Amino acid sequence: MRRSASIIYIILLAILAGLYYFLNNRPETADSEISTSTSVAVEYLFNSQDGLPTRIHIESKDGETVEVARDEENAWALLQPINASADQGSVEAAAGQVSTLRVLDHVPNLDGGTVGLDSPDFTITIQFTDNVERIIKVGVLTPTENGYYVSRGDGEILIVNKSALDALIGLLTDPPYLATETPPLPTLEVDSSLQETATPQP
Repeated sequence: MRRSASIIYIILLAILAGLYYFLNNRPETADSEISTSTSVAVEYLFNSQDGLPTRIHIESKDGETVEVARDEENAWALLQPINASADQGSVEAAAGQVSTLRVLDHVPNLDGGTVGLDSPDFTITIQFTDNVERIIKVGVLTPTENGYYVSRGDGEILIVNKSALDALIGLLTDPPYLATETPPLPTLEVDSSLQETATPQP
């Protein structure tokens, strides 16, 4: 009996060992090869070699403008619509979106007028380090509303992801004014002579 049980255990161990070896050394499936070969590189609107943004100017179709730029101390300052201190966190968050403006698609042979690029909703001028300047025009949303039609200096029409572009346009719709403390209300001093009341005569 013991000998038969031992043989069964040995057979089971051999089967388990063979199964383990097979699972760890099986060839990759065709699906894995296809997914690897069809992966598409992500494309961004601006080249990383342009550097970091140092000035951002946004103008709407209606003539509203906002402009921020780094000062001599490398801090962001608000230049338009008024010259004032800027909320550093708000501007930095928006400026950080410049490098994440992802190109979703190229649209050749498209009339720019049909997607709002002849009279763009927004014109954005970005100056990078070493005075490299890029200008883009922003048209209407795509039918799926996941991106905007955009044209850049070479005239090519692209579709750029909506979320990152909305964050950048937010500088115009909600200018990054620096929040200031609410001044205390003035204290009124009452003349002591006014506090005296006349003593009624008997």
